[in-house]
Formats: sequence, structure tokens, C-alpha cells
Amino acid sequence: MITRLLVANRGEIARRVLATCRILGVETVAVHSDADADAPFVAEADQAVRLPGNTPAETYLRIDLILDAARKAGADAVHPGYGFLAENAEFAAAVTDAGLTWVGPPAKAIAAMGDKMAAKALLADAGVPMLPTWTDADEITDFPVLVKASAGGGGRGMRIVREAAGLAEAVASARREAAGAFGDGTVFVERYVERGRHVEVQVFGDTHGTVLALGERDCSIQRRHQKIVEEAPAVLPDGVRERLHAAAVAAGRAVGYVGAGTVEFLLAPDGEFFFLEMNTRLQVEHPVTEAVTGLDLVRLQLLVAEGDPLPLTATPPVTGHAIEVRLCAEDPGQGFRPATGTLHRFAVPGVVGEFAPTRGLRLDSGVVDGSTVGVHYDSMLAKLVAWAPTRAEAARLLAGALARAELHGVTTNRDLLVRVLRSPEFRAAEVDTGFLDRHDEVFAPLLPPNGVPLAALAAALASAAARRSTATVLAGLPSGWRNVPAFPQVTRYAGQHGEIEVRYRLDRAGTLAEWSTHPMTGDDSGDNTPAVTLVGATPDRVTLDVDGVRRAFRVHRVGSAVFVDGPDGAASLAELPRFPLPTVELAAGSLLAPLPGAVARVHVEVGQRVAAGDLLLTLEAMKLEHPVLAPTDGVVAELPVPAGGQVDTGAVLAVVNPEEAPR
Repeated sequence: MITRLLVANRGEIARRVLATCRILGVETVAVHSDADADAPFVAEADQAVRLPGNTPAETYLRIDLILDAARKAGADAVHPGYGFLAENAEFAAAVTDAGLTWVGPPAKAIAAMGDKMAAKALLADAGVPMLPTWTDADEITDFPVLVKASAGGGGRGMRIVREAAGLAEAVASARREAAGAFGDGTVFVERYVERGRHVEVQVFGDTHGTVLALGERDCSIQRRHQKIVEEAPAVLPDGVRERLHAAAVAAGRAVGYVGAGTVEFLLAPDGEFFFLEMNTRLQVEHPVTEAVTGLDLVRLQLLVAEGDPLPLTATPPVTGHAIEVRLCAEDPGQGFRPATGTLHRFAVPGVVGEFAPTRGLRLDSGVVDGSTVGVHYDSMLAKLVAWAPTRAEAARLLAGALARAELHGVTTNRDLLVRVLRSPEFRAAEVDTGFLDRHDEVFAPLLPPNGVPLAALAAALASAAARRSTATVLAGLPSGWRNVPAFPQVTRYAGQHGEIEVRYRLDRAGTLAEWSTHPMTGDDSGDNTPAVTLVGATPDRVTLDVDGVRRAFRVHRVGSAVFVDGPDGAASLAELPRFPLPTVELAAGSLLAPLPGAVARVHVEVGQRVAAGDLLLTLEAMKLEHPVLAPTDGVVAELPVPAGGQVDTGAVLAVVNPEEAPR
């Protein structure tokens, strides 16, 4: 029986495993990098062991350090979570060889499924349907195709190629990314199915020969081939569910599977499906299966690891519908560029449970107020899951909670997720892996440009209320009040739609006597502003009557940053100084680092002529490659950072002198 479990992972999955262990009375041990020393999962474990360093290669990928941590803390079992070493057969064998209980499938099964080409051959013999696959790029004549990493998953090392001309670079890029993420740069190529759906089956096996399907999930909505919306059960044509489950069980039996695993399939529009891969671990999206079955999959993992039989003999009945979204620190409008910074506030309304099967809203989060989002790990902050009796109700519940969440300090994909859940196509279950490519409208922020003036006014009024709350002289008068009003109060902000100036005046009774906003572009004509009456203002809440409709705004200020959450969406504003300091003027054509990282490769030389869109260099951050492209035709004038150099946000990566147009 397991008495003390070491969790060889971090973030929300570590917290998820710890939560079940507390319920079962199992003592816990966390391991952590220096960057994660103050993370919530470290505080929640009974013991914690430091892994010196910050990067995954220095810490969470070090088998020797993790086994040493287990020895120091007296752990008798290891749970790998997902990611990092979860699908590393060498790690599973090392844990077992050290006399510890491994909470996962046998090393032999991990190895068999870890080599995707070998897995395809093995499962094809077991009757599982397969896509045409190539290992030699010269043999490919039919496009489009998908380049995939043989090791690992999570969308890394995957590239869609629609023409032969782009195949060589796609293969080279996929190899680099796969090598960096998994330590193995082997790739292969599959036929790409247009309008295909990503449907997967949760399987579970025990040491007594039982392998069961515990239902399926639709994970079709993806960015960068990585899932961001998942649901259970999948909406499937008649007869497909039974065949999917049977194929998944056949795959599990073919490798003698034990523990939790997922068999992933690509479902074509005609109802045919094909094997993609088998993930030999717990999946990120496992909470939707827990929600509709009522099972605690981590509990089942521990029972099976202890040698007990599965406490069920058939696929469990499904109740209701569950949808999960991955809330990530990234900017969808900038190609899903990862974001970093301090999460000043992280609050989701209506949550009824965390890290366990829940009816209603469930939150599995790796962060709390004040958490730092760095560059070393994946960008996912949390998973929000909604269960309801019907799919439509679950989507509405989830979208509403996301829209009202307070997410301050780090750019997230929240608005994109809300728009996806509320889109007519999603409501009609018309989803596939190319959903985001076809629906540009979901990338628009929830707060439209014409909603920013009211948000800025609310920010200014809250700031005025904060100043008066600390006043010691004539505290009963509103901020900026004069016996002879001549000039309004003026506050300037920078926001997602540029800079804006708010002008307002309060009378002696604190009533909003006048207000206007002006874009700071030299045009002083002012915007068309609705009739607004100030109902009430405190430092953190402003209520306005707008054309006869009362609207409440929540305001949170951190230094010069002001976060406003209103009925139409959220605004992140930065109050500009009244007397700005001089700034350093950058050379024309400067390309700046969008986030901290390392320059992986430099593809050009100083003096080289480039065309708009040419690849200049590649920045590596948060386990992904980020291309830096020439903004215009011109000549490379500067390359201040060599390959391997570390940069902070805003650092100059290159300078391209624009090519003058002929006269």
C-alpha cells in the first residue's frame, strides 16, 4: 500500500494529485525548481524537495535528482503527472528498479507507445485503423500532410504542409522543436485530413487483465495543434462510439496496458476514424471524463498501482455533459504568443469545487493571486470545467464564468475561449481541428473599441475616489472640485486600443457634471459620449447610469496599472504620467523581443538584403519556437544578439533599414 507519494511534476497537475492523496490519507512530497519555490503546489505538499535550477532540463527532467528526492523524503511511490517524464520509459524503469511503486503503465508499454512509428505498426496488426504514413520525405507526393514528432506530444514538433516546397523546412523545424521539448528529434509524416475531428478514448487497465473504455472526449478545437477546448461525451454519428471504444480497448490489450491512458483518433467527416497516438499517462482533459462518470481517475491510478482490480467491470454510464477550457497566458491576437508577468488577481466566480469530480463549475489551477508566470514552462494557467445536464447549458455556464472572471496582470486567451463557446458553430457541435483557422471573429476582444471610454472613465473615477478616501483636509469634497470651475480633471491612459484621455468634472455634491474622452492622436474633437450619471464610486467599484441603464465596473489598481471589469468585457489600462520622462529613441526598423527567451538561431547576416516576411532569427521561449520576420524589404543593419544569447522583453533583436522606393 502506498503511504508516501512523490509527485514528479508541477503546477495544476501536481495540485490535482495532491488533492486526491489528501482524501485517501496518502502523505505527499513535491519537487520544485527555484522558480517554483513559492508555487501553490509546493505549499500544499506535506514535504518538498528543491531541484536546483530553473529550466526543465536542470530540474523536472532530471531522473537522478527526482529519485534522490524520493530517497531523502522517504517516499515509497512516484506519480509522474503529465508532461516532463510522464511518458519516459527509462524513468518508469528507474523508479521500479529503485524499489518504488510507479503510478503508471509498465515501462514496456510506455516504450511501445512512445515510438509512434513502432506503435502504429503494432496496433495496425491489432486491427486499429491507420492513416498513410511516411518516414522518407522523398516518397511523399500527395499533399496536404502533417509532420509529427515521434516522441512526446502536446502539439510540439507538428507542422501542416500543403505544398512540396515547404516540406524540407517544416521537417527541419519540427525536428528542432521536438529535440528541444523531448530530447528526441525523430519525426514522421502522415496524410492530413481536412475538417477532421480529434476524438480520444479514456482507457484504464489493471494488473488482472482488465482493460476498459471509460468514455470518449472531443478535443477538436486546437491552436498550434494543442487542445484548448475539450468536452465529454463527444457528439458522434450513430455507431461510431461503439467502434471507437472497441478500437481503443484493442490498442490497450495489444500492449498489456495498466493504469490510465488515452487512445487518440482522427475522425473524418464521413465517419471513418484513424489512430493518431496513445498517451501513456493521465491527460490534461481528464476532468471532463470525471465530471460525466463521477469517477476520480487519480484514485483509480493509485488503486491499480497498488495491485487492486478496477472497481468496475464495464464502461460506466454517462450523465450530463462537461466542457473544459485551458486558460493560458498568451495573446491569441499575436499568433498565441506566450505572455509573462505577475498575476495580480486570479478570481473565477461560481466555482463549486477544485481538483475533484464536481457538478457545476470546477477549477484546476496552478496559480493564485501574486503568482509569477515565467518563461521556463508551459503557458497554461488553469483549467475551468463546467458540468450541466445538457451541452448547451454547460457551454453557457462556462462562457459566463469566464467572461466574469478577474484575470489581471497577464494577457490570457479568455476572450477567445468565450467567443468560441458562444459561437453558433460550437453550439451546433460543428467543430474540427481547423475551427480557429476559419473563424477570425473569435479573435476579437470581448470589449469593443467603443467600450474603452466608459472603462477609462470608471478607472478615473475610482482613482479619484481612492484619493479622497485618504484625504485629511476637506475630505467631503470631490476630487478636483473648485468654487469656480474652469478646467476638468484630466487623466491619460494607454490601453489595448491605443492611448486615451479622460476629462471629467464633479460638482460639489459629487455628481458627474461633465465628461468626455479623446483619443490622443492630435484630434481634439472628442468622441461621441453617451449620457452618463454617476451612481456611486469607491476605489474598487464604480456604478454608472448609461443612457438609462445602470452598469457596474470593478476596478483594481496595481501601481500605474488599472484593470477594469465591466458588463461588456475587461480593459487593462496603464495610467500615463502627467509629466513623462524622456525615453530612448530606437533606431528605425528595430525589431524587439516580444517576451524573454533565448535566440536559438540567426538566419541572416549584417548587410544582407531581405524581403518582407523573410525569417531573420528564431526566438525560443516557453518550450516553443517564435520566428522573427522582416517587417519590410530592406537591408539588415544590426544583429546585436548572437545565437544562444538570452534576451528580456523589449530587447532589440535586429534592425532592418527599409529599402527606399525608387524615385
